[in-house]
Amino acid sequence: MFPSLTERQEYILSLVIQSHISSGRPIGSKTLVDEFDLDVSSATVRNEMALLSELGYVVQLHTSAGRVPSVMGYRYFVQKLLGEFHLPYHEQQMISHQFHQARLDLSQWMQLAAAILARTSQGASFVTMPQPYQNRFKHIQLISTQGRLVLMILVLFGGSVKQQMLTLAEPLPQARLSVAANRLNTLFENAGYDDIASRLSQLDTLENEVARLVLDVLRRTDERPFANIYRDGLVNILEDEGTRQAVRVLEERTLLANVLNETQTPDIRGVQVVIGGDGRWEELKDCTIILSRYGVMEQFTGTVAVIGPMRMPYGRNVAAVRYVADLMSNFLGEYYLEAPKPEPIHNDEVGTSE
Repeated sequence: MFPSLTERQEYILSLVIQSHISSGRPIGSKTLVDEFDLDVSSATVRNEMALLSELGYVVQLHTSAGRVPSVMGYRYFVQKLLGEFHLPYHEQQMISHQFHQARLDLSQWMQLAAAILARTSQGASFVTMPQPYQNRFKHIQLISTQGRLVLMILVLFGGSVKQQMLTLAEPLPQARLSVAANRLNTLFENAGYDDIASRLSQLDTLENEVARLVLDVLRRTDERPFANIYRDGLVNILEDEGTRQAVRVLEERTLLANVLNETQTPDIRGVQVVIGGDGRWEELKDCTIILSRYGVMEQFTGTVAVIGPMRMPYGRNVAAVRYVADLMSNFLGEYYLEAPKPEPIHNDEVGTSE
């Protein structure tokens, strides 16, 4: 995937990135020698930086200027040179305390997580409400209203409640509706879309009609997995010309859903880093998104993320996203998921989305 580098070239690339992140300026060979007290000459460093430039890891904006990292340079740094980084213990304790002080309310956790990530990263953040891997049937009620109209109240696992009106071919008493609802509750307990569709032939006319309405509700709900998104820190990136377009990602639901659908697939684990839009999203060409899934894989998951300029403190931001995601996974497992409690997601791996 990457042109190979010597150990010294890797070290110099790492120093260029660290120095550029810190200063925001192009980095020259003399700057590296002086700033990091290197035991090699400026000429040696200059030669190595020229090779890094030929390989595409750094770019020179002007002939006489120093170098800045390229998108490929940042990707190499994240994948191979970043190493382990953890938030300072006192910050972990403060964040954990804030979560424990919050009410047992999912929406408050989402708002808190977004605020913590925005403050910690000095960038923007977003958090999606956890959703079932596949929406599943929990309970149904059929209530006679007037004439042939029936109100269907469908409860899904995770607490979502859907209401839908059903028009019958002829009026039916409430007792008949209750019998049909009870049979469907027994037959479809914990069932997803495919399970319900496979059992339609076992149903009488009324039950079949209700089940098809349930299928329609499940299909539409499964197609809208990012209904509730919490954002914070937009002001942190509005000042930066390069990241101003990234606000569109947080404002345009279709674009954000596209990014999440491609980067948060069930087979991807750990913290993901999308640098420069990966050539897929023009709006992100000057940005980095660090994101992670939280919850319980293949059951109940959401996403936490930080977005900012490519020149960001990667170690700190990866650590912040990982720590908040792990905290929320543990909270969901402890308070919201039914026993026996499955193992929550933990995000030890870090990778780019390539």
